[in-house]
Amino acid sequence: MLTPKYPPQDTAPPTADPAPHTHTPAPAVPAPAVPAAVSNRPTVQLTPGSALALAAGGGAVVLVVGAVLVSMLLAVAITGVSVAVVAVVLRLLVKDLQRGR
Repeated sequence: MLTPKYPPQDTAPPTADPAPHTHTPAPAVPAPAVPAAVSNRPTVQLTPGSALALAAGGGAVVLVVGAVLVSMLLAVAITGVSVAVVAVVLRLLVKDLQRGR
């Protein structure tokens, strides 16, 4: 059904190497210096007003995300407390029913 696909095997004939394998290290040649890439895009320059707007926007995002996370945590806590109260009430009702018999 599902068979693995293997790459084709190398069928090249082995090369004859009459010389023994002696490795001589190549002389160390420093890498050529690469010039910095020049971009044709305009650079973004932040004015004090735009920096202030960016900081205010970031702060607003942090506040909104924090409010959402706190409200979710509060919803989980309220749900847990209500389940605990229901469990206590049901336990008391079952105990009261067993005592009435």
